[in-house]
Amino acid sequence: MEIINYNGATEHERVLFGREEASGYRGIIAIHNTQLGPAVGGTRFWNYASEADALTDVLRLSRGMTYKNALAGLPLGGGKSIIIGDNRQTAGREELFRAHGRFIESRGGGYLTAEDVGTTTADMEFVLRETRHVVGLANRSGDPSPVTAHGVFRAMQAAARHRWGTDELAGRRVALQGCGHVGYYLAKELREAGAKLIVTDMDAERVERVASECEAERVAPEEIYAVEADIFAPCALGGILNDETIPQLRVEIVAGAANNQLLDARHGEALQARGILYAPDYAANAGGVINGCIELLDWEQSHSRAKVEAIYDTLLEIFQRAELEGVPTSKAADELAEARLQPAHA
Repeated sequence: MEIINYNGATEHERVLFGREEASGYRGIIAIHNTQLGPAVGGTRFWNYASEADALTDVLRLSRGMTYKNALAGLPLGGGKSIIIGDNRQTAGREELFRAHGRFIESRGGGYLTAEDVGTTTADMEFVLRETRHVVGLANRSGDPSPVTAHGVFRAMQAAARHRWGTDELAGRRVALQGCGHVGYYLAKELREAGAKLIVTDMDAERVERVASECEAERVAPEEIYAVEADIFAPCALGGILNDETIPQLRVEIVAGAANNQLLDARHGEALQARGILYAPDYAANAGGVINGCIELLDWEQSHSRAKVEAIYDTLLEIFQRAELEGVPTSKAADELAEARLQPAHA
């Protein structure tokens, strides 16, 4: 495998490109910060329009992992990896993920991975054949999606308490963007809580599954932003809160599982200006990495569950801090995470 250092301007500790002709593998590992511990972050498999787009995404995602792990109080740093290609492919999938495993192994334990968008626990078993620096395995902590979804659900409840004085979600309308692994489990939990769902996804089969199991209303992907609801739950890709979409929103709360929901930091201010309460994504969706600590740190499941439940209290702290300081919740979350990074740096 050919491994190339990226020498462009970035705050990251190391960014590496990996290429292997035999398997057709093209990937990137970005290690953002290891002050608190080894870099941890999932592997995203996506058909990016260009290598430059892939680089932009992995840099943003890895930084988000640093802040996510710090805010969750985990002794872990932030990293991320991506595989460039069509995640629907089945032919040669084992070879591709074993190549990815060799790439990870070249870091000697400085970066550990797990599943993410476009990858599965089965893919991680292929990675395991080449490196032990992988978590989220089927016979250990397992699929993190239900745990991530529950953490987002608790974040929604915290937002509801801060905005409406109660964390009861029965009767609330939730516009759910993305019916993949996490979106599906979040929809199920919301429905059990008595919420009413409006759902969309680029994949019609996913929409049909959630709509039929959760008695949800379906809308086209481009219509989800303007749906009149109480909560907007982005559970697909990032950058969807931007100059075009924020003016369309007809909700009081934004809380979802997607990473990097704000296209730019100023969009946190735009949500604040519109009176929309935003649950910062890396605070709300930390359940997956917390679940991985069953393998990473030998936690008992009960301890992991308690940490996921604590997402509720973390979000309340963020909302209260933002209100007291008169700043966007995204800025308040960054301040809390950076405060936890400072002692490690010192």
